[in-house]
Amino acid sequence: MNSNNKDQPLIIIFLGPPGSGKGTQAQRLAQIYQIPHISTGDIFREHIKHSTSIGKKVREVIQAGQLISDGMVLEMIEERIKLNDCKNGFVLDGFPRTVVQAEEFFKFFDAQAMILVLCLEVADELIIERAEGRLVCKQCSAIYNKEAPPAIEGICDKCQGEVYRRPDDKPEVVKERLEVYHSQTQPLVQYFDEKKILTSFEGDQPRDAVHAELKKYIDQRIR
Repeated sequence: MNSNNKDQPLIIIFLGPPGSGKGTQAQRLAQIYQIPHISTGDIFREHIKHSTSIGKKVREVIQAGQLISDGMVLEMIEERIKLNDCKNGFVLDGFPRTVVQAEEFFKFFDAQAMILVLCLEVADELIIERAEGRLVCKQCSAIYNKEAPPAIEGICDKCQGEVYRRPDDKPEVVKERLEVYHSQTQPLVQYFDEKKILTSFEGDQPRDAVHAELKKYIDQRIR
């Protein structure tokens, strides 16, 4: 399907604290609208997996609960969105995380792109609880949790890859990441709100309820 009836690229940006459900919702929406799901976390983990020079630096920063430098993030994102599969749009998960990143990102596009910023609001206490039960596939990045585990323990339903708990989901790391989010990333809410492209949703609802609200909103915007 085309991203919308005006043939504009559809760019969906997710905001929200780590563990708010951005990854799960981004994957589902990307499948529905047939545009790629671009996760900065996945890009970084690929570098870590292959022990690139960037990957080694990224590993240290992520495990400490800090943010990757703007320059490094922007370079990887720009490289990714230039690929042909992004011509009809894409879903961004984990980017931008700072106002500087957002300002640079908007230089990549003109007024023809439809950009929707979706903010998932979830209390810190629930974020920490969710992270303790989250599992991720090392191979395809499918996300599981205590309420919806893989059919076979430790094995991904989709690709039979290894399912594990990420080091950055430990409570102490999650708390540090939340502090970083509130101090450095939350100003993006005001930034996008001033551009009148931000819509907030209650992310503490069941996943299907959140998904239904997101899809309804997007469908209304792209008609």
